[in-house]
Amino acid sequence: MRIVISAFISLDGVVQAPGGPEEDTDGGFAHGGWSHPYFDPEVVGGAFAEGLGKAEALLFGRRTWQTMAAAWPERAGDPFADRMNSLPKYVVSGTLDESDLTWNNTTLIPGDQAVARVRELRAAEGGDLAMMGSPTLVRTLLSEGLVDELQLIRMPVILGGGKSIFPVDGVKCPLELVSSATGKTGVQVCVYRPADEA
Repeated sequence: MRIVISAFISLDGVVQAPGGPEEDTDGGFAHGGWSHPYFDPEVVGGAFAEGLGKAEALLFGRRTWQTMAAAWPERAGDPFADRMNSLPKYVVSGTLDESDLTWNNTTLIPGDQAVARVRELRAAEGGDLAMMGSPTLVRTLLSEGLVDELQLIRMPVILGGGKSIFPVDGVKCPLELVSSATGKTGVQVCVYRPADEA
């Protein structure tokens, strides 16, 4: 399976709490919901719909999974929600246990087994293993070279600090821009894949 990451990201590289004020306030982050003014239904919505259509499973860190698990099941009847709810889901966590897995088709990956288990999933036959949010897990997968495609939904805003998906390990990671589209709000959907050194 290909590991495909989609992330709402500010111009200064922040991915924290794009969806709402209470989503993730770690570090005193006060800009939750910052992505809403720049959401373009055609460009951004279309990119997510296309990505979800190619996905055969979803991968999350604990916090993102809990946010999604609280939101999507009650939206049944919407085609996007129905697809989200029906796909197999994997959640990486060191604190959840099987009794916490209230969102249907969810499998727990213990935190200390994350890299090994994701390698196994990536080596399996199939379509895309799609990820949204989950900055800590994304950072780990990028540093381990386990990301096949990175879809950055760049919003025209600077947030001045917050969580990032990018490793700070000093390792260079060349990427190739595969496609880009710009929405009416100034949002850009840019798709990157790993590239060889020039």
